[in-house]
Amino acid sequence: MKLSLAISSCPNDTFMFDALINKKIDIGQYEFSLKIADVEELNKLSQNAETDISKMSFHNFFKVADRYQMLTSGAALGKNCGPLIISKRKIYPDEINDCKIAIPGESTTANLLMQIFFPKASNKSTYLFSDIEELVLSDECDAGLVIHETRFTYMQRGLRLIVDLGVMWENEFNLPIPLGGIAIKRSLSEKVKSDINKILRSSVEYAIANPFSAMNFMKTHAVELQEEIIMKHVGLYVNDYSVDLGDDGKKAIKKLRVEYSKLNNIDTIKNDLFVQE
Repeated sequence: MKLSLAISSCPNDTFMFDALINKKIDIGQYEFSLKIADVEELNKLSQNAETDISKMSFHNFFKVADRYQMLTSGAALGKNCGPLIISKRKIYPDEINDCKIAIPGESTTANLLMQIFFPKASNKSTYLFSDIEELVLSDECDAGLVIHETRFTYMQRGLRLIVDLGVMWENEFNLPIPLGGIAIKRSLSEKVKSDINKILRSSVEYAIANPFSAMNFMKTHAVELQEEIIMKHVGLYVNDYSVDLGDDGKKAIKKLRVEYSKLNNIDTIKNDLFVQE
């Protein structure tokens, strides 16, 4: 059976999917047509239901949960790994509402967290995540919302931290910060969804057991090519929640869904957010 698979170019995704894509594990009867792109592009594809299996921001997942369910492996959740608001000059958190802010996508979880904690910050423009540092350095924007590898490089470029949205989330709710996950079409059979969940878990477990086996694959697609930064990225976003969401991971995602619902004045979604294991 052939399925379309879309993942981001970020090292945590290429790390986790390397064994599946390059057939280092048994993938059974399945074949995958692969697309690798920026997560906001993947979000947009899923909004049109163009992919069978896709990485997506949890913010985006809430928009398409009538058509997709979340797999319990392959997610990016954790502690101290949330998006950061950075600037060139000193800006205090209470000044954020007056700033022009570069964000990495309307449907990113980073943007949802900004909406939760800074709902009056409305002067936002969307850019590719890897361009945001330069936009702030050139004074095109007062501040930038950074994710992925740029969490590790902004200080080297002379930029400074205004606020850590992940820390704000953890302090407010005492839960891991849910960033993105791998979702699969609801219309597929329960057996297919269960099979893919197991295959992905095997791929993640293989990657964790063989941490440098995916380096060439990661470098092919990474924005930042320094191995040290690539592995820091993997270490931050690939953890026990990536193997299995567990109760805490699911609780965090449901809590984020409640906050999303409050912002958008909608009812909370049905209970079957997750594929049955």
